[in-house]
Amino acid sequence: MSVSDLMEGLAPSPLTAALDEYLGYLAIERGSSPNTVQSYGRDLVRYLRYLEDAGIAEPSEVTRQDIEAHLGALVEVGLAPASVERAVSAIKGFHRFMVTEQICAEHPTADLPLPRKAKHLPDVISHEQAAALLDQPFAQTPAGQRDRTILEVLYGCGLRVSELCGLDQRDLALDEEVLRVLGKGSKERVVPVMGTAASQLRAYLDTWREGLVGRTPTPAVFLNVRGGRISRQSVHAIVERYGRLVGIEGLHPHTLRHSFATHMLEGGADLRIVQEILGHSDISTTQLYTHVDRTHVRMAYLGAHPRARVRE
Repeated sequence: MSVSDLMEGLAPSPLTAALDEYLGYLAIERGSSPNTVQSYGRDLVRYLRYLEDAGIAEPSEVTRQDIEAHLGALVEVGLAPASVERAVSAIKGFHRFMVTEQICAEHPTADLPLPRKAKHLPDVISHEQAAALLDQPFAQTPAGQRDRTILEVLYGCGLRVSELCGLDQRDLALDEEVLRVLGKGSKERVVPVMGTAASQLRAYLDTWREGLVGRTPTPAVFLNVRGGRISRQSVHAIVERYGRLVGIEGLHPHTLRHSFATHMLEGGADLRIVQEILGHSDISTTQLYTHVDRTHVRMAYLGAHPRARVRE
């Protein structure tokens, strides 16, 4: 199997370009066997698909937390420990190569240990934690109301952080209660925006966004304090800060996306509908990111099945 065959289906990005270089480096300069190149290639293609689903395309955007979440997902689906260890080696080698070749400066896999116990996907916040996060006091300022709107849209629409940052005003059709989102691989999809997310988005656009506009207008929905499009890093900091204020340490934007999907399923949404909203091309990805806790499944079974309870 050729390198191009291994990478078939991956959306073009700086990360996929780096992977192509790395696999060529393994085969030609390192003289690795075809089996080794194919094994590492499969592991790294799976890794890049995970990063694509998280909206990450730039080597410099990958964090240690992203890598650990991916490895936790491999354990979660039952991948053998030896296969997980090989995936760790492949990922570490890939990031070391990118630093050596000056593709990026950061080395997020430095000192990354091999997983010794089951790791889990990013935590899901509870319904009560979501309410505390979104109902806390926000400053009646353009920045404060922007932050509130960001949190409402991330949790209310299940967007990737890159999708939220990329929203332009022309992408909003609030009268129809939908957003047009450009997802991974430049695939466009329509996402519902309703309830408090929609009302807060309207209030932000009508009242508060103008206070952030700089000298050079931008079509971006969410602006930074200088009037430009807000960055992924800024959104990460916003989510973490407001989470900490209500006692949720280390809150991550992807946790809100994961919580959106899990709470939708707990509320009875069809898995295929959740898949469509999240923009997953493969339903197995949706199943991986939207595990419903066993208590909910048990209660649903007890409430629905006519023979679920022992008869006296």
